[in-house]
Amino acid sequence: MSGFDPSAEAAEATSRILADTLDGAARGVVVDSPPGAGKSTLVVRAALELASAGRPLMVVAQTNAQVDDLVLRLAEKEPDLEVGRLHSSDGDPYDKALDALANVRKSAKAGDLAGVPVVLSTAAKWGHVKNVEPWEHAIVDEAYQMRSDALLAVAGLFERALFVGDPGQLDPFSVVGAEQWAGLAYDPSTSAVATLLAYNPELPQHRLPVSWRLPASAAPLVSDAFYPDTPFRSGTGHGDRKLSFAVASDGTGPDRVLDEAAESGWGLLELPARQTPRTDPEAVGAIALVVRRLLDRGGAAVSERAAEPVPLTPDRIAVGTAHRDQAAAVRAALAELGVTGVTVDTANRLQGREYDVTVVFHPLSGRPDATAFHLETGRLCVLASRHRHACVVVCREGVAELLDEHPSAEPVRLGEAVSFPDGWEANHAVLSHLEKHRVRWRP
Repeated sequence: MSGFDPSAEAAEATSRILADTLDGAARGVVVDSPPGAGKSTLVVRAALELASAGRPLMVVAQTNAQVDDLVLRLAEKEPDLEVGRLHSSDGDPYDKALDALANVRKSAKAGDLAGVPVVLSTAAKWGHVKNVEPWEHAIVDEAYQMRSDALLAVAGLFERALFVGDPGQLDPFSVVGAEQWAGLAYDPSTSAVATLLAYNPELPQHRLPVSWRLPASAAPLVSDAFYPDTPFRSGTGHGDRKLSFAVASDGTGPDRVLDEAAESGWGLLELPARQTPRTDPEAVGAIALVVRRLLDRGGAAVSERAAEPVPLTPDRIAVGTAHRDQAAAVRAALAELGVTGVTVDTANRLQGREYDVTVVFHPLSGRPDATAFHLETGRLCVLASRHRHACVVVCREGVAELLDEHPSAEPVRLGEAVSFPDGWEANHAVLSHLEKHRVRWRP
């Protein structure tokens, strides 16, 4: 679209969101944020605007790491603002970096933080807070990862709320089965936003239209495959970012797929078709070798943040898997190759994080079937949307045929919301795109 100004589009969307939050009559405002769209920046700005207006505010996040990150961001933006960190009574309950901030007051009791303009904690901790004066406003961060029962537990603590989250990420996690509630209006395992909008469809809904993380090579695919109802664009153009190597390719599969990814933003390293154990040793070895060559070849990145090439260091590389045992196998393989400092984790734990280059172990690689877990749209979305420059997918041949041979066999329940786009469709869309950047390799 000619004349698209990403900064202006993002600023206009933010202005509308803040207007509804500060001056609107609705008790809730929902904001959909695609990967890297500045969700945390919006939460911090809204918190500062509400505090500046003298509105008592509580902030709800889903993990301690998210809470501590928001506290640090608030303290950096407004050093004179007193911020409360409500934490658990466990040992080591918060990031010790908060101890160095004079404007941050910490306590395990909500009563000790009375009168503090902004108080932040996890949904789990807020659920235990009783007998306090309700806050005028709340901001719920990562609202799509919050279960509806957790929202119900804290709903009495505030009068109005801003809900910010990414609808394309993984659904809320539950340690118990929720089949007995499937299709019911009060299903506690559904996301806070889904339940909120089911009962309050008139609430204002906004979306952030620009991803500042995903490059121009990735945003169209991720938007089309995972966000067909809330499309977005990249904040950068095709020439704004460049990944290059100081050492030439040695002609092997890992080097060729790295060259393809540096050129196009995507690379598919395809191994021979075979049904394998979940921790497929050959695929794990290929992933480790790709990372090793990424470092050995002296990768460097140019972007809108730095006009001069910045060396690609291990902390700017991540490997994403579907299962914890796969992640453990990759860590062991990397250690054997002398690689340290690279993040290796599951999609669940990579949510919200950002890297320059990612290497993905495809969830369906080498599998005999396509289960609901491996087809979950959010899992593939997370794995495909963590990078600023390039994403390399390692997979065995035959996934497209596997998808066609194993249509969904999950039971359909009356009243249950249908996930859209479904995992089958999203996987086919991603595979179709990756085929253009495929490097076949026979180790």
